[in-house]
Amino acid sequence: MKVFIPPENREKEILFKDLNYRIRNCERCRLSLTRKQVLAGEGDVNARIMLIALSPGDKEDSENQMFIGPSGQVLDKLLQDAGIERKCIYLTNLVKCILPKCRRPKMDEIESCSKFLDEEIPIIHPEIPVPLGYYATRTILTKYHADPPAARRDLKKLYSKLLFSDNQKILPFPHPATLLYDPSFELETIEKYKKMQILLNECKWYSLCPMKRFYEEGRLERKWIELYCKGDWSNCVRYEMEELGHYHYD
Repeated sequence: MKVFIPPENREKEILFKDLNYRIRNCERCRLSLTRKQVLAGEGDVNARIMLIALSPGDKEDSENQMFIGPSGQVLDKLLQDAGIERKCIYLTNLVKCILPKCRRPKMDEIESCSKFLDEEIPIIHPEIPVPLGYYATRTILTKYHADPPAARRDLKKLYSKLLFSDNQKILPFPHPATLLYDPSFELETIEKYKKMQILLNECKWYSLCPMKRFYEEGRLERKWIELYCKGDWSNCVRYEMEELGHYHYD
C-alpha cells in the first residue's frame, strides 16, 4: 500500500517527503548495519486512525512495505472484521529498521527512532494513535504523559481501553502477531479491534445528552466528552439506557 496525499495538501506533502527522506537515510544506530530497507509510514496521511507497530519483519524488510508478512495477514483480517478499510488508516513503526533475529529492541534504538515518530505524528495529526503491543504502547503513553505501568502484564490490561492524556485520545491494542502464537484469543482480539469503528462515530444521542449541555456550560471536563460522547460511547450508561428506552435522572 502506498501513501495517499491529496493534491491540496502541498505543505503536508513537503513535510512528509522530507521526513521520509531522512528516515530512509538514517544511520543513527546499529540497525542501519543489518537492514535491507528502512520502512517509512504508509497509508492515508489524513487518516483519523494511526496504527503504530514495533518494527518491520523479514518480508517487510525485503519488500519495503508495511504489514505484508504473517502478522500483516492477521491485521488484514482484524481490520476486515472491525469494518475498517486498510487504505483509510495510516500505518507506521516505532523502530523503522528490522530487529535482527526478531530480538527485542534496545532502549537506545527506541530513543533514536522515536524522534522520527515524534515528527511523524504531528504531520499525520491522527485523532486516535493506536499503538500495537508493549513497546509501542509504552512509548506512546510516555509521550503523552499517561504514566504507563512498568510491568508488561499490567500494561496489557490497557489494551482496547480508551485513554485521554495531554488532550490526546490513545487506544492501545495487542499486536496482531500475538495471534500467530496463540490463536485462542482471536475472538477476543476481534472484539477489541472493533472498538476502532465505534470511535470513528459520535454517539447518536449526543445532541440530546445532558453531558453535552454540562460540557458547554463548563460543568464537565472535556476528558469525559472525549472518552465517551466522542469516544467509547457504547460503554456509556446513558447510551445503554437511551437504547433501552429507560428513564435516567440527571
